[in-house]
Amino acid sequence: MEKEQEENGNRSQKTMEKEQEENGNRCQKTMVKEQEENGNSSSCCSVLIELPVGEAAAAEGAGPFNLEKAVCSHGLFMMAPNQWDPISRSLSRPLRLLDHHSPPLTVQVRISQPTASTLHLRVYGTRCLSPQHRHSLLNQVSRMLRLSEEEESKVREFRKIVEALHGEEEAAAECLRSFSGRVFRSPTLFEDMVKCILLCNCQFSRTLSMAKALCELQFETQRPFSGVRAAEDDFIPKTPAGNELKRKLRVSKVSMRLEGKFAEPRADHSKSDLQPSQELDEPHAYKGMGSFPSPEELANLDESFLAKRCNLGYRASRILKLAKGIVQGIIQLMQLEEGCKEISLSSYNKLAEQLRQIDGFGPFTCANVLMCMGFYHVIPADSETIRHLKQVHSKSSTMQTVGRDVEGIYAKYAPFQFLAYWAELWHYYEQRFGKLSEMPFCGYKLITASNMKMKATSKRTKVSDRE
Repeated sequence: MEKEQEENGNRSQKTMEKEQEENGNRCQKTMVKEQEENGNSSSCCSVLIELPVGEAAAAEGAGPFNLEKAVCSHGLFMMAPNQWDPISRSLSRPLRLLDHHSPPLTVQVRISQPTASTLHLRVYGTRCLSPQHRHSLLNQVSRMLRLSEEEESKVREFRKIVEALHGEEEAAAECLRSFSGRVFRSPTLFEDMVKCILLCNCQFSRTLSMAKALCELQFETQRPFSGVRAAEDDFIPKTPAGNELKRKLRVSKVSMRLEGKFAEPRADHSKSDLQPSQELDEPHAYKGMGSFPSPEELANLDESFLAKRCNLGYRASRILKLAKGIVQGIIQLMQLEEGCKEISLSSYNKLAEQLRQIDGFGPFTCANVLMCMGFYHVIPADSETIRHLKQVHSKSSTMQTVGRDVEGIYAKYAPFQFLAYWAELWHYYEQRFGKLSEMPFCGYKLITASNMKMKATSKRTKVSDRE
């Protein structure tokens, strides 16, 4: 009896303690909610979604998923509105979440990787997400980081080819083995298409400037009466007028099985998992810069205004025609993305033919867009490709011969010629400038063809002086 009384007493005490704890938690949550509703909360409300990447980490031959490598793998990560933080190793940017029953919800999202098997998607400025908004968020994050099962399969196949070709040749395959096999892209096909236009016929510093100006313009058009005018970029050079004159003469969907693995979103009022020095009032962290403009936001703009405001030159006309074609239903983005589900030569040729019908989509732009869509057998070739082949492979190529030359060098990696080329090119960028994921934002403008010809030690000194 004494034993039973003791056990009953312990159970009663534990029950009381549990009830007190639950009541305390409820009271604490209620207090926090009341403080937020009264505007007394010191931190911004957010929703946290945990995204397991265990299968990506365990993919045969692919190595553990690494957010830093997945993001900092292409110049697109440096272009607004993307904001990579080299200290916390997190990516922040606005995303436009779609819901068929309500207007789009634009939120600031921060993506971090607290553990090897988990990504944190912290959505600022909201207490909850509708199922449609959540689905839209996961689709866009998956597209940017190439987390679909199809992309995982490509990573594994590319790794197998590298191992089969190079085996124990550590030096020869250093850049290929260190490359994640993922190439960062935008959350939407439209953003990729516009940015591929911005990459044409100018220094990368100007490309950065134009992307930033488009996001500033989006911010301004959404606040027409605020009187806010984002500051002009005061350090990025412009492409010489002579060059301009010479120039003038899929939504990739997440697998439903993958989505089912995501933890349910929850309101989160705790401190961020980032370093204290990086704590920001997230919705206001990048004042003066909005999201990347949508086709609807661009379609009705005046061409001369757009060209002047964003320093786009002839690109303004092409971007406007693209936006209007999408709004009018002439260009079907969903149809284009459906067409890339089957990765084959025939589907590539069909999509390339469709893209070539769009004004301004020449071979280089088409190849870049199709690379973003998941086709890796064609290498977008430009003057930077010619420079790389001469500097690294001692090949004196021209625009007429560069296609044949890259095919001769990288054909053995088929159907992933671009991945092999890009792994090599990115490796040489980092030899010149240091690790690009650790470069401060102000250093991005230094990535130019002329600086690639300088000695690595000299260039690293210049970049570090800017920090």
